[in-house]
Amino acid sequence: MNNKENHNKKSGAKESEIKEEKPQAGVSPDGVCSTDKEVSVKESELRKLKEDAAKAAEYWERLLRQQAEFENIRKRMERERQDFLKFANEGLIDELLDVLDDLERTVGLAENNCRDVSVFLKGVEMILAHLYELLKRHGVKPLEASGKQFDPHYHEALMQCDDASVPEHTVLEEMQKGYLLHDRVLRTAKVKVSKKPCEPPQTEKQS
Repeated sequence: MNNKENHNKKSGAKESEIKEEKPQAGVSPDGVCSTDKEVSVKESELRKLKEDAAKAAEYWERLLRQQAEFENIRKRMERERQDFLKFANEGLIDELLDVLDDLERTVGLAENNCRDVSVFLKGVEMILAHLYELLKRHGVKPLEASGKQFDPHYHEALMQCDDASVPEHTVLEEMQKGYLLHDRVLRTAKVKVSKKPCEPPQTEKQS
């Protein structure tokens, strides 16, 4: 009885060893499953990677084109800016040419008829009026300085003069006219300003 049991145990052990050594179906020696389902998953992943790579290449091409377009726009804007700065005063200069024509005609008239000073003076006055009107159309207007209180934002004091008849720091004389361009000071007015006269020293009374 014992011999039979021992024989059965040995037979069972051999069968179990045979089962353990028998490779499983569908598994490669390196342990990677090779079923149809797993193969189809790998193919889909590869296809997705190819699609992603194609999209990345397309986006890269778009980026390069956009960079090239941006560079062209930047260069065009720079050329336009340079042209604007170069010809910004074209309209004003064109109008100043009319004033130049008037001056040339006035000088020619004075040379031909220098005895009549009044005609020459009238021509100069007309040119001045034309020039003032031109500047006014472009937003330029003169500063009013005489009689005003001195303001360093609008005036530049070239000299001071004692004057008790007006408040101290009053503009007595406009030595060079100042101008505004719209609301901005284009040139300050050069002026002479009043100051309080110095009081004479008091002498002591002799006893």
